Amino acid sequence: MDLKESELLGNQVDNHWYYRAKAIALEKILDNRKFNSLLDVGSGSGFFTKHLLNKTTINDSICVDIGYEVETKEFLGEKHVSYLKSVENSDADLVVLMDVLEHVEDDHALLKEYVDKCKPGTTFIISVPAFQFMWSDHDVFLEHFRRYNVIELESLVSGAGLKLERSCYFFSLVFPIAFAVRMLEKIFKKPSSPKSSLVKHSRIVNTVLFSLCKIDLSFFKYNRLFGLTVFCVAKK
Repeated sequence: MDLKESELLGNQVDNHWYYRAKAIALEKILDNRKFNSLLDVGSGSGFFTKHLLNKTTINDSICVDIGYEVETKEFLGEKHVSYLKSVENSDADLVVLMDVLEHVEDDHALLKEYVDKCKPGTTFIISVPAFQFMWSDHDVFLEHFRRYNVIELESLVSGAGLKLERSCYFFSLVFPIAFAVRMLEKIFKKPSSPKSSLVKHSRIVNTVLFSLCKIDLSFFKYNRLFGLTVFCVAKK
C-alpha cells in the first residue's frame, strides 16, 4: 500500500472500501492455493502482507520498500514480518507487487530483477492501475509513469520470463463512476496541486461502494473487459 495514501487515510485504511476490496481480491485470486512464505515488493505500510498473514497459510513474510527509514521485524501472533529496504535473493513461494510497477520508469527491469532473485516455481501476483485514458492528478500525486491494460501487463510479465496463468480487471462496477468523475475533472479542471482520488468517506458512501465491490468479487477473475485495476497471476 502506498505510504502517501496510508498517511491520507489514517486509521480508516482497514475499512476503506477500496483497500478492503482489493485485499480480498488478492486473497481470492490465489484460488485457495497454499503458500508458506511471502515477498511483498514495494510493500509500503504492509497492508496487503498483514491481510494475507491473517487469511492464508503464509507464516513468514518479507516486506521490501526503499521508502523504509529503518529495517525492523514484527510478530503477528506466531507469524513473522521483516521490513527491509532490499533483498539479494528470495526463497519465498509467493511474490506480490501491488501497484508497484507503475512507479518506476523501467518496469521491465524491476520485474526482471525480482524474477531473477526468486526460485523456479515461485508464484507472482501483480496489480497495476488500468487504462491510460484514466490518467489524472491522482496518478501525478502518486508519481506514476503509466497505466496499463490487460494485454500490456501480459506482455510485460511474459517478457520478464514468467509464465502467465491468469489476468483480469477488478473494480468494474465502480469504473463508470470513476470514469465520469475523471472526465468531469478534465473538462472543468482548475489550477491546483495534484491530489489523490482516494479520500475518507462517510459510512454510507463507504458501505455502498464496498457493496458494489462485493458483487465484483464474485466474477472479477473472469473479467477481461474493464476495471480500475489489472491483476495478473504468473509463475517462474
